[in-house]
Amino acid sequence: MVKIKFSSQLTMLVGTLSVLVVAVAEPPAKSNSKTRFELAPMKMGDPTSSRDVFRFETFGDEGFWTDAARMPQGMEAAHVTPIDAMKAGLSVDVEMIDDGTREAFTRELKTDLSEDNAPMLNDPATTTKLVNMNAVIGLVSKEGKVGVTCALCHSITDGSIFSLAHGGGIGKRIDGPIQHNLNVGKLLSIAANSRAFFAILQLQRDGKTIGRAPAGLTKDSSEREVDAYLANPKYYPIGTFDDTPDGIGNSVHIPPLFRQDLAAPYESSGQNATAEDFSNTVYTALFDQTNLATPGGHAFLKLLGGDAGAKLSEDYVYVLRDTHVTGYPYVKGSTTGKPGTATTPVGTRVPEKLLLDLNAYMAQMEAPRGVHLDIGSINRGQKVFNASCTNCHGSDQSMPVPPILVPMTKIFPGYRPEIIAKRKPPLSPIQNSPGTFDDKMIVVDASPAGKIRGNALPLLLDLARKPVFLHDDSVKSLDSLSDSKRGPLAPHPSYVANPGKRKDLINFLCSLDTEK
Repeated sequence: MVKIKFSSQLTMLVGTLSVLVVAVAEPPAKSNSKTRFELAPMKMGDPTSSRDVFRFETFGDEGFWTDAARMPQGMEAAHVTPIDAMKAGLSVDVEMIDDGTREAFTRELKTDLSEDNAPMLNDPATTTKLVNMNAVIGLVSKEGKVGVTCALCHSITDGSIFSLAHGGGIGKRIDGPIQHNLNVGKLLSIAANSRAFFAILQLQRDGKTIGRAPAGLTKDSSEREVDAYLANPKYYPIGTFDDTPDGIGNSVHIPPLFRQDLAAPYESSGQNATAEDFSNTVYTALFDQTNLATPGGHAFLKLLGGDAGAKLSEDYVYVLRDTHVTGYPYVKGSTTGKPGTATTPVGTRVPEKLLLDLNAYMAQMEAPRGVHLDIGSINRGQKVFNASCTNCHGSDQSMPVPPILVPMTKIFPGYRPEIIAKRKPPLSPIQNSPGTFDDKMIVVDASPAGKIRGNALPLLLDLARKPVFLHDDSVKSLDSLSDSKRGPLAPHPSYVANPGKRKDLINFLCSLDTEK
Protein backbone atom coordinates (compact mmCIF):
# COMPACT_ATOMS: atom_id res chain seq x y z
CA MET A 1 0.00 0.00 0.00
CA VAL A 2 1.23 3.46 -0.86
CA LYS A 3 1.72 5.77 2.12
CA ILE A 4 0.01 9.09 1.50
CA LYS A 5 0.50 12.41 3.22
CA PHE A 6 -2.53 14.66 3.66
CA SER A 7 -2.72 18.23 4.80
CA SER A 8 -5.05 18.96 7.70
CA GLN A 9 -7.42 20.69 5.28
CA LEU A 10 -7.66 17.78 2.86
CA THR A 11 -10.16 14.98 3.45
CA MET A 12 -10.69 11.72 1.67
CA LEU A 13 -13.99 10.53 0.32
CA VAL A 14 -15.41 9.02 3.45
CA GLY A 15 -18.47 7.39 4.95
CA THR A 16 -19.27 4.53 7.27
CA LEU A 17 -21.75 1.80 8.00
CA SER A 18 -23.18 2.78 11.36
CA VAL A 19 -22.63 5.01 14.31
CA LEU A 20 -23.15 3.22 17.61
CA VAL A 21 -21.06 0.70 19.50
CA VAL A 22 -21.01 -1.15 22.78
CA ALA A 23 -17.41 -0.98 24.00
CA VAL A 24 -15.15 -0.17 26.88
CA ALA A 25 -12.02 1.92 26.65
CA GLU A 26 -9.90 -0.26 28.91
CA PRO A 27 -8.21 -3.53 27.87
CA PRO A 28 -10.24 -6.54 29.01
CA ALA A 29 -9.66 -8.25 32.29
CA LYS A 30 -8.14 -11.72 32.07
CA SER A 31 -10.76 -13.93 30.45
CA ASN A 32 -11.26 -17.62 31.05
CA SER A 33 -13.99 -20.24 31.00
CA LYS A 34 -15.37 -18.93 34.32
CA THR A 35 -15.56 -15.29 33.25
CA ARG A 36 -19.05 -14.04 32.41
CA PHE A 37 -20.01 -10.73 30.89
CA GLU A 38 -23.25 -8.85 31.25
CA LEU A 39 -24.86 -8.53 27.84
CA ALA A 40 -28.23 -7.18 26.80
CA PRO A 41 -30.19 -10.21 25.55
CA MET A 42 -30.36 -10.50 21.77
CA LYS A 43 -33.89 -9.71 20.60
CA MET A 44 -35.43 -12.71 18.87
CA GLY A 45 -38.25 -13.01 16.36
CA ASP A 46 -40.19 -16.00 15.08
CA PRO A 47 -37.86 -19.01 14.77
CA THR A 48 -40.30 -20.84 12.48
CA SER A 49 -40.03 -18.25 9.69
CA SER A 50 -36.49 -17.08 10.36
CA ARG A 51 -34.73 -19.50 8.00
CA ASP A 52 -36.64 -18.19 5.00
CA VAL A 53 -35.78 -14.59 5.96
CA PHE A 54 -32.07 -15.47 5.98
CA ARG A 55 -32.22 -17.41 2.72
CA PHE A 56 -34.74 -15.54 0.61
CA GLU A 57 -35.66 -12.10 2.03
CA THR A 58 -34.25 -9.27 -0.12
CA PHE A 59 -36.23 -6.34 1.32
CA GLY A 60 -36.50 -5.15 -2.29
CA ASP A 61 -32.78 -5.07 -3.11
CA GLU A 62 -33.47 -6.91 -6.38
CA GLY A 63 -34.16 -3.42 -7.75
CA PHE A 64 -30.57 -2.40 -7.03
CA TRP A 65 -28.95 -5.59 -8.30
CA THR A 66 -31.09 -5.78 -11.45
CA ASP A 67 -31.93 -2.17 -12.36
CA ALA A 68 -28.85 -0.34 -11.04
CA ALA A 69 -25.90 -2.77 -10.96
CA ARG A 70 -27.54 -4.97 -13.63
CA MET A 71 -26.02 -8.18 -12.37
CA PRO A 72 -28.32 -10.61 -14.27
CA GLN A 73 -27.70 -8.74 -17.51
CA GLY A 74 -23.96 -8.89 -16.92
CA MET A 75 -24.06 -12.61 -16.19
CA GLU A 76 -25.97 -13.19 -19.41
CA ALA A 77 -23.57 -11.05 -21.45
CA ALA A 78 -20.56 -12.84 -19.93
CA HIS A 79 -22.12 -16.24 -20.70
CA VAL A 80 -21.62 -17.42 -17.11
CA THR A 81 -22.00 -21.19 -16.93
CA PRO A 82 -22.58 -23.22 -13.75
CA ILE A 83 -18.89 -24.20 -13.88
CA ASP A 84 -17.92 -20.51 -14.13
CA ALA A 85 -20.22 -19.65 -11.21
CA MET A 86 -18.66 -22.33 -9.01
CA LYS A 87 -15.17 -21.15 -9.97
CA ALA A 88 -16.19 -17.76 -8.56
CA GLY A 89 -17.25 -19.46 -5.33
CA LEU A 90 -21.02 -19.68 -5.86
CA SER A 91 -22.75 -22.86 -4.73
CA VAL A 92 -25.92 -24.72 -5.67
CA ASP A 93 -28.48 -26.02 -3.18
CA VAL A 94 -29.27 -29.49 -4.51
CA GLU A 95 -32.58 -29.55 -2.67
CA MET A 96 -33.84 -26.61 -4.75
CA ILE A 97 -33.34 -28.23 -8.17
CA ASP A 98 -35.68 -30.61 -9.96
CA ASP A 99 -35.02 -34.34 -10.31
CA GLY A 100 -34.13 -34.12 -14.00
CA THR A 101 -31.49 -31.43 -13.45
CA ARG A 102 -30.08 -33.28 -10.43
CA GLU A 103 -29.76 -36.51 -12.41
CA ALA A 104 -28.10 -34.71 -15.33
CA PHE A 105 -25.62 -33.00 -13.00
CA THR A 106 -24.80 -36.28 -11.27
CA ARG A 107 -24.14 -37.90 -14.64
CA GLU A 108 -22.06 -35.04 -16.04
CA LEU A 109 -19.99 -34.65 -12.87
CA LYS A 110 -18.59 -38.14 -13.42
CA THR A 111 -16.93 -36.92 -16.63
CA ASP A 112 -14.03 -34.57 -17.38
CA LEU A 113 -16.51 -31.64 -17.36
CA SER A 114 -15.72 -30.75 -20.96
CA GLU A 115 -18.43 -29.12 -23.08
CA ASP A 116 -18.99 -32.37 -24.94
CA ASN A 117 -19.37 -34.48 -21.82
CA ALA A 118 -21.04 -31.94 -19.52
CA PRO A 119 -23.30 -29.82 -21.74
CA MET A 120 -25.66 -28.61 -18.97
CA LEU A 121 -22.86 -27.56 -16.65
CA ASN A 122 -21.27 -25.62 -19.51
CA ASP A 123 -24.49 -23.95 -20.69
CA PRO A 124 -25.20 -20.34 -19.55
CA ALA A 125 -28.91 -21.12 -19.89
CA THR A 126 -28.52 -23.61 -17.05
CA THR A 127 -27.22 -20.83 -14.82
CA THR A 128 -30.31 -18.77 -15.54
CA LYS A 129 -32.49 -21.81 -14.82
CA LEU A 130 -30.75 -22.39 -11.47
CA VAL A 131 -31.13 -18.73 -10.47
CA ASN A 132 -34.82 -18.81 -11.36
CA MET A 133 -35.23 -21.90 -9.14
CA ASN A 134 -33.51 -20.03 -6.26
CA ALA A 135 -30.94 -22.81 -6.28
CA VAL A 136 -27.87 -20.55 -6.50
CA ILE A 137 -27.26 -19.80 -2.83
CA GLY A 138 -27.68 -16.12 -2.02
CA LEU A 139 -29.24 -15.12 -5.34
CA VAL A 140 -33.03 -14.81 -5.21
CA SER A 141 -35.35 -14.47 -8.19
CA LYS A 142 -38.38 -12.25 -7.63
CA GLU A 143 -40.81 -11.17 -10.35
CA GLY A 144 -38.20 -11.35 -13.10
CA LYS A 145 -35.47 -9.65 -11.09
CA VAL A 146 -32.58 -11.02 -9.04
CA GLY A 147 -31.68 -9.87 -5.54
CA VAL A 148 -29.10 -10.79 -2.93
CA THR A 149 -29.50 -12.18 0.60
CA CYS A 150 -27.25 -12.85 3.59
CA ALA A 151 -26.76 -16.40 2.35
CA LEU A 152 -24.56 -15.27 -0.55
CA CYS A 153 -21.55 -14.83 1.73
CA HIS A 154 -22.63 -16.83 4.76
CA SER A 155 -23.72 -20.24 3.48
CA ILE A 156 -21.90 -23.22 2.02
CA THR A 157 -22.91 -26.73 0.95
CA ASP A 158 -21.82 -30.10 2.24
CA GLY A 159 -20.34 -30.85 -1.21
CA SER A 160 -22.27 -34.11 -1.32
CA ILE A 161 -22.80 -33.84 -5.08
CA PHE A 162 -19.70 -31.90 -6.08
CA SER A 163 -17.03 -29.72 -4.51
CA LEU A 164 -14.74 -27.62 -6.70
CA ALA A 165 -11.27 -27.07 -5.30
CA HIS A 166 -10.89 -23.38 -4.40
CA GLY A 167 -14.47 -22.76 -5.54
CA GLY A 168 -18.09 -23.53 -4.76
CA GLY A 169 -20.00 -26.75 -5.05
CA ILE A 170 -23.30 -28.59 -5.21
CA GLY A 171 -24.94 -30.20 -2.20
CA LYS A 172 -27.16 -29.65 0.79
CA ARG A 173 -27.06 -26.12 2.10
CA ILE A 174 -25.33 -25.31 5.41
CA ASP A 175 -26.13 -21.83 6.65
CA GLY A 176 -23.74 -19.76 8.74
CA PRO A 177 -20.17 -20.78 7.80
CA ILE A 178 -18.08 -18.47 5.63
CA GLN A 179 -17.76 -19.16 1.92
CA HIS A 180 -14.00 -18.56 1.96
CA ASN A 181 -13.71 -19.15 -1.80
CA LEU A 182 -16.28 -16.53 -2.76
CA ASN A 183 -14.68 -14.11 -5.22
CA VAL A 184 -16.91 -11.13 -4.42
CA GLY A 185 -14.83 -8.71 -6.47
CA LYS A 186 -15.06 -10.91 -9.56
CA LEU A 187 -18.81 -11.28 -9.14
CA LEU A 188 -19.26 -7.51 -8.79
CA SER A 189 -17.15 -6.96 -11.90
CA ILE A 190 -19.53 -9.16 -13.91
CA ALA A 191 -22.39 -6.72 -13.31
CA ALA A 192 -23.24 -4.76 -16.44
CA ASN A 193 -23.01 -1.52 -14.44
CA SER A 194 -20.32 -2.09 -11.82
CA ARG A 195 -20.02 1.69 -11.47
CA ALA A 196 -23.15 1.41 -9.31
CA PHE A 197 -20.83 0.10 -6.57
CA PHE A 198 -19.10 3.51 -6.51
CA ALA A 199 -19.21 4.04 -2.75
CA ILE A 200 -17.37 0.78 -1.97
CA LEU A 201 -14.66 1.22 -4.60
CA GLN A 202 -11.16 2.49 -3.91
CA LEU A 203 -11.50 6.12 -4.96
CA GLN A 204 -9.00 8.93 -5.32
CA ARG A 205 -9.19 12.62 -4.73
CA ASP A 206 -6.65 15.11 -5.95
CA GLY A 207 -4.53 12.16 -7.08
CA LYS A 208 -4.40 10.57 -3.61
CA THR A 209 -5.88 7.23 -2.59
CA ILE A 210 -5.94 4.64 0.21
CA GLY A 211 -6.18 0.90 -0.38
CA ARG A 212 -4.38 -2.07 -1.91
CA ALA A 213 -4.39 -0.69 -5.47
CA PRO A 214 -1.64 1.79 -6.44
CA ALA A 215 -4.18 4.14 -8.04
CA GLY A 216 -7.78 4.98 -7.24
CA LEU A 217 -10.93 5.49 -9.28
CA THR A 218 -13.07 8.59 -9.82
CA LYS A 219 -16.66 9.33 -10.72
CA ASP A 220 -15.55 9.46 -14.35
CA SER A 221 -13.74 6.10 -14.35
CA SER A 222 -14.99 3.76 -17.03
CA GLU A 223 -16.77 0.46 -16.52
CA ARG A 224 -13.63 -1.30 -17.74
CA GLU A 225 -11.47 0.47 -15.16
CA VAL A 226 -13.87 -0.38 -12.35
CA ASP A 227 -14.03 -4.02 -13.47
CA ALA A 228 -10.23 -4.25 -13.56
CA TYR A 229 -10.04 -3.11 -9.94
CA LEU A 230 -12.79 -5.42 -8.69
CA ALA A 231 -11.57 -8.51 -10.56
CA ASN A 232 -7.96 -8.21 -9.37
CA PRO A 233 -7.50 -10.39 -6.24
CA LYS A 234 -4.42 -8.34 -5.30
CA TYR A 235 -6.73 -5.37 -4.82
CA TYR A 236 -9.88 -7.25 -3.80
CA PRO A 237 -8.82 -10.56 -2.19
CA ILE A 238 -10.94 -13.67 -2.56
CA GLY A 239 -13.15 -14.24 0.48
CA THR A 240 -13.42 -10.54 1.32
CA PHE A 241 -16.11 -7.89 0.93
CA ASP A 242 -15.78 -4.12 1.20
CA ASP A 243 -18.62 -3.45 3.61
CA THR A 244 -17.90 0.21 4.32
CA PRO A 245 -19.19 2.75 1.78
CA ASP A 246 -16.37 5.19 2.35
CA GLY A 247 -14.47 5.37 -0.93
CA ILE A 248 -11.52 3.55 0.65
CA GLY A 249 -10.40 0.18 -0.70
CA ASN A 250 -10.74 -1.80 2.51
CA SER A 251 -12.39 -5.13 1.79
CA VAL A 252 -12.20 -7.40 4.83
CA HIS A 253 -12.62 -11.13 5.29
CA ILE A 254 -16.22 -12.25 5.50
CA PRO A 255 -17.20 -13.24 9.08
CA PRO A 256 -19.41 -16.20 10.01
CA LEU A 257 -23.06 -15.63 10.89
CA PHE A 258 -23.71 -18.67 13.06
CA ARG A 259 -24.30 -18.19 16.80
CA GLN A 260 -24.53 -14.44 16.59
CA ASP A 261 -25.96 -14.47 20.11
CA LEU A 262 -22.31 -14.95 21.17
CA ALA A 263 -20.79 -12.28 18.93
CA ALA A 264 -21.74 -8.77 20.12
CA PRO A 265 -20.61 -6.14 19.27
CA TYR A 266 -20.76 -6.76 15.54
CA GLU A 267 -18.16 -6.25 12.80
CA SER A 268 -14.39 -6.13 13.31
CA SER A 269 -14.53 -2.48 14.35
CA GLY A 270 -17.37 -3.20 16.77
CA GLN A 271 -19.53 -0.37 15.48
CA ASN A 272 -22.87 -2.19 15.77
CA ALA A 273 -24.31 -2.76 19.22
CA THR A 274 -27.13 -5.02 18.04
CA ALA A 275 -27.50 -7.59 15.30
CA GLU A 276 -30.73 -6.01 14.06
CA ASP A 277 -29.00 -2.65 13.53
CA PHE A 278 -26.20 -4.41 11.69
CA SER A 279 -28.64 -6.25 9.41
CA ASN A 280 -30.66 -3.12 8.69
CA THR A 281 -27.52 -1.26 7.68
CA VAL A 282 -26.45 -4.10 5.37
CA TYR A 283 -29.72 -3.99 3.47
CA THR A 284 -30.22 -0.22 3.36
CA ALA A 285 -26.64 0.94 2.73
CA LEU A 286 -24.87 -2.02 1.11
CA PHE A 287 -27.36 -4.25 -0.68
CA ASP A 288 -28.96 -1.08 -2.02
CA GLN A 289 -26.25 1.52 -2.15
CA THR A 290 -28.49 3.99 -3.98
CA ASN A 291 -29.79 4.95 -0.53
CA LEU A 292 -26.48 6.81 -0.17
CA ALA A 293 -27.56 9.08 -3.03
CA THR A 294 -30.78 10.12 -1.27
CA PRO A 295 -31.15 13.11 1.07
CA GLY A 296 -30.87 10.71 4.02
CA GLY A 297 -27.72 9.10 2.62
CA HIS A 298 -26.25 12.52 1.88
CA ALA A 299 -26.92 13.68 5.45
CA PHE A 300 -25.39 10.48 6.82
CA LEU A 301 -22.17 10.79 4.80
CA LYS A 302 -21.87 14.49 5.56
CA LEU A 303 -22.26 13.80 9.28
CA LEU A 304 -19.43 11.28 9.22
CA GLY A 305 -17.17 12.85 6.61
CA GLY A 306 -18.02 16.54 6.49
CA ASP A 307 -17.69 18.13 3.06
CA ALA A 308 -15.82 15.09 1.75
CA GLY A 309 -18.66 12.81 2.81
CA ALA A 310 -21.13 15.08 1.09
CA LYS A 311 -18.92 15.02 -2.02
CA LEU A 312 -19.03 11.22 -2.02
CA SER A 313 -22.84 11.29 -2.10
CA GLU A 314 -22.88 14.01 -4.79
CA ASP A 315 -20.44 12.09 -6.98
CA TYR A 316 -22.55 8.97 -6.59
CA VAL A 317 -25.61 10.87 -7.78
CA TYR A 318 -23.54 11.85 -10.84
CA VAL A 319 -22.54 8.21 -11.47
CA LEU A 320 -26.13 7.00 -11.22
CA ARG A 321 -27.29 9.70 -13.59
CA ASP A 322 -24.43 8.97 -16.00
CA THR A 323 -25.32 5.27 -16.04
CA HIS A 324 -29.06 5.97 -16.45
CA VAL A 325 -30.13 4.59 -13.08
CA THR A 326 -33.56 5.89 -12.08
CA GLY A 327 -36.33 5.02 -9.65
CA TYR A 328 -34.06 4.55 -6.66
CA PRO A 329 -33.83 3.82 -3.78
CA TYR A 330 -35.15 0.29 -4.03
CA VAL A 331 -34.93 -0.76 -0.38
CA LYS A 332 -37.15 1.90 1.13
CA GLY A 333 -37.87 0.49 4.56
CA SER A 334 -41.06 0.51 6.57
CA THR A 335 -40.03 3.26 8.99
CA THR A 336 -38.12 6.50 8.76
CA GLY A 337 -35.82 8.14 11.25
CA LYS A 338 -32.97 10.56 11.67
CA PRO A 339 -30.02 9.83 9.35
CA GLY A 340 -26.81 8.97 11.16
CA THR A 341 -28.42 7.08 14.03
CA ALA A 342 -27.74 3.41 14.70
CA THR A 343 -31.31 2.40 13.92
CA THR A 344 -31.61 4.40 10.69
CA PRO A 345 -28.13 5.27 9.32
CA VAL A 346 -29.50 6.48 5.96
CA GLY A 347 -32.87 7.50 7.42
CA THR A 348 -34.82 4.27 6.81
CA ARG A 349 -35.33 0.91 8.49
CA VAL A 350 -36.71 -2.29 6.99
CA PRO A 351 -39.51 -4.12 8.86
CA GLU A 352 -38.51 -4.81 12.45
CA LYS A 353 -40.29 -8.15 12.56
CA LEU A 354 -38.11 -9.50 9.76
CA LEU A 355 -34.93 -8.15 11.36
CA LEU A 356 -35.78 -9.93 14.61
CA ASP A 357 -36.70 -13.10 12.72
CA LEU A 358 -33.26 -12.91 11.14
CA ASN A 359 -31.76 -12.58 14.63
CA ALA A 360 -33.49 -15.78 15.68
CA TYR A 361 -31.95 -17.73 12.83
CA MET A 362 -28.46 -16.28 13.25
CA ALA A 363 -28.59 -17.26 16.92
CA GLN A 364 -29.82 -20.80 16.37
CA MET A 365 -27.44 -21.76 13.55
CA GLU A 366 -25.04 -24.24 15.10
CA ALA A 367 -21.33 -23.61 14.78
CA PRO A 368 -19.40 -26.35 12.96
CA ARG A 369 -17.83 -28.95 15.19
CA GLY A 370 -14.14 -28.63 15.87
CA VAL A 371 -11.53 -31.07 14.58
CA HIS A 372 -10.33 -33.56 17.22
CA LEU A 373 -7.55 -35.67 15.71
CA ASP A 374 -4.90 -35.62 18.43
CA ILE A 375 -6.37 -35.27 21.92
CA GLY A 376 -2.95 -35.16 23.59
CA SER A 377 -1.83 -32.29 21.36
CA ILE A 378 -5.13 -30.49 21.92
CA ASN A 379 -4.75 -30.72 25.69
CA ARG A 380 -1.20 -29.39 25.50
CA GLY A 381 -2.39 -26.63 23.16
CA GLN A 382 -5.04 -25.56 25.65
CA LYS A 383 -2.31 -24.94 28.21
CA VAL A 384 -0.44 -22.79 25.68
CA PHE A 385 -3.67 -20.90 24.92
CA ASN A 386 -4.42 -20.30 28.59
CA ALA A 387 -0.91 -18.97 29.12
CA SER A 388 -0.77 -16.79 26.00
CA CYS A 389 -4.23 -15.81 24.78
CA THR A 390 -6.73 -15.41 27.60
CA ASN A 391 -5.89 -11.77 28.28
CA CYS A 392 -8.31 -11.16 25.42
CA HIS A 393 -9.97 -14.40 24.31
CA GLY A 394 -12.16 -16.73 26.33
CA SER A 395 -11.39 -20.44 26.20
CA ASP A 396 -15.05 -21.53 26.50
CA GLN A 397 -16.60 -20.92 23.09
CA SER A 398 -20.11 -21.67 24.36
CA MET A 399 -19.98 -18.29 26.09
CA PRO A 400 -20.21 -14.85 24.42
CA VAL A 401 -16.94 -13.30 23.34
CA PRO A 402 -15.86 -10.54 25.72
CA PRO A 403 -17.85 -7.51 24.49
CA ILE A 404 -14.92 -5.15 24.35
CA LEU A 405 -12.73 -3.32 21.89
CA VAL A 406 -9.02 -4.04 22.11
CA PRO A 407 -7.26 -0.68 21.60
CA MET A 408 -5.55 -0.35 18.24
CA THR A 409 -2.30 0.53 19.97
CA LYS A 410 -2.43 -2.81 21.80
CA ILE A 411 -3.55 -5.07 18.96
CA PHE A 412 -1.14 -3.31 16.55
CA PRO A 413 2.03 -2.09 18.35
CA GLY A 414 3.37 -0.61 15.11
CA TYR A 415 0.30 1.60 14.77
CA ARG A 416 1.54 5.07 13.85
CA PRO A 417 -1.48 6.80 12.32
CA GLU A 418 -1.31 10.01 10.40
CA ILE A 419 -4.22 12.41 10.78
CA ILE A 420 -5.97 12.96 7.47
CA ALA A 421 -8.72 15.27 8.67
CA LYS A 422 -10.32 16.53 11.87
CA ARG A 423 -13.89 15.74 12.85
CA LYS A 424 -16.13 17.25 15.48
CA PRO A 425 -15.94 15.33 18.80
CA PRO A 426 -16.87 12.71 19.83
CA LEU A 427 -15.84 11.62 16.33
CA SER A 428 -12.13 10.90 16.30
CA PRO A 429 -9.90 12.30 13.55
CA ILE A 430 -9.89 10.46 10.24
CA GLN A 431 -6.49 8.79 10.26
CA ASN A 432 -4.45 6.11 8.51
CA SER A 433 -1.39 4.00 9.25
CA PRO A 434 0.87 2.19 6.73
CA GLY A 435 -0.35 -1.24 5.67
CA THR A 436 -3.92 -2.50 5.50
CA PHE A 437 -4.71 -3.53 9.07
CA ASP A 438 -6.36 -0.26 10.10
CA ASP A 439 -7.96 0.57 6.74
CA LYS A 440 -11.39 -0.59 7.92
CA MET A 441 -11.18 1.94 10.76
CA ILE A 442 -9.88 4.99 8.93
CA VAL A 443 -13.46 6.22 9.14
CA VAL A 444 -15.36 3.43 10.89
CA ASP A 445 -14.45 3.30 14.56
CA ALA A 446 -16.01 3.59 17.99
CA SER A 447 -15.70 7.35 18.24
CA PRO A 448 -19.37 8.19 17.47
CA ALA A 449 -20.11 6.77 20.93
CA GLY A 450 -17.06 8.49 22.42
CA LYS A 451 -15.14 5.22 22.65
CA ILE A 452 -11.72 4.11 21.51
CA ARG A 453 -10.46 3.06 18.12
CA GLY A 454 -9.91 -0.70 18.29
CA ASN A 455 -10.90 -4.20 17.26
CA ALA A 456 -13.81 -6.27 18.48
CA LEU A 457 -12.99 -9.87 19.32
CA PRO A 458 -13.98 -12.60 16.85
CA LEU A 459 -15.62 -15.95 17.47
CA LEU A 460 -12.87 -18.59 17.67
CA LEU A 461 -14.91 -21.17 15.76
CA ASP A 462 -14.59 -23.11 12.49
CA LEU A 463 -10.89 -22.22 12.35
CA ALA A 464 -9.84 -25.46 10.63
CA ARG A 465 -11.54 -24.22 7.44
CA LYS A 466 -10.14 -20.70 7.62
CA PRO A 467 -7.41 -20.11 5.00
CA VAL A 468 -6.25 -16.62 6.06
CA PHE A 469 -6.17 -14.67 9.31
CA LEU A 470 -6.76 -11.16 10.64
CA HIS A 471 -9.64 -9.28 9.11
CA ASP A 472 -7.48 -7.81 6.33
CA ASP A 473 -6.24 -11.25 5.15
CA SER A 474 -2.67 -10.22 5.92
CA VAL A 475 -1.60 -13.51 7.59
CA LYS A 476 -1.76 -16.72 5.59
CA SER A 477 -1.92 -19.43 8.28
CA LEU A 478 -2.40 -20.03 12.00
CA ASP A 479 1.25 -21.02 12.20
CA SER A 480 2.31 -17.68 10.72
CA LEU A 481 -0.08 -15.84 13.02
CA SER A 482 1.68 -17.22 16.11
CA ASP A 483 5.24 -17.14 14.69
CA SER A 484 7.46 -14.35 15.99
CA LYS A 485 8.98 -13.92 12.52
CA ARG A 486 6.18 -11.40 11.89
CA GLY A 487 7.94 -9.10 14.35
CA PRO A 488 6.98 -7.30 17.58
CA LEU A 489 5.32 -4.37 15.79
CA ALA A 490 3.01 -6.45 13.58
CA PRO A 491 -0.75 -6.65 14.18
CA HIS A 492 -1.76 -9.24 16.80
CA PRO A 493 1.80 -9.99 18.04
CA SER A 494 0.89 -12.96 20.23
CA TYR A 495 3.66 -15.46 19.54
CA VAL A 496 4.76 -18.94 20.57
CA ALA A 497 8.45 -19.49 19.91
CA ASN A 498 8.55 -23.29 20.12
CA PRO A 499 7.31 -24.90 16.84
CA GLY A 500 5.95 -27.93 18.72
CA LYS A 501 3.93 -25.74 21.07
CA ARG A 502 2.67 -23.72 18.07
CA LYS A 503 1.43 -26.96 16.50
CA ASP A 504 -0.32 -27.90 19.74
CA LEU A 505 -1.89 -24.44 19.94
CA ILE A 506 -3.14 -24.74 16.36
CA ASN A 507 -4.66 -28.17 17.07
CA PHE A 508 -6.41 -26.70 20.10
CA LEU A 509 -7.76 -23.72 18.14
CA CYS A 510 -9.03 -25.97 15.36
CA SER A 511 -10.77 -28.16 17.95
CA LEU A 512 -12.85 -25.32 19.41
CA ASP A 513 -16.62 -25.48 19.15
CA THR A 514 -19.63 -24.57 21.28
CA GLU A 515 -19.93 -28.01 22.86
CA LYS A 516 -19.04 -27.97 26.56
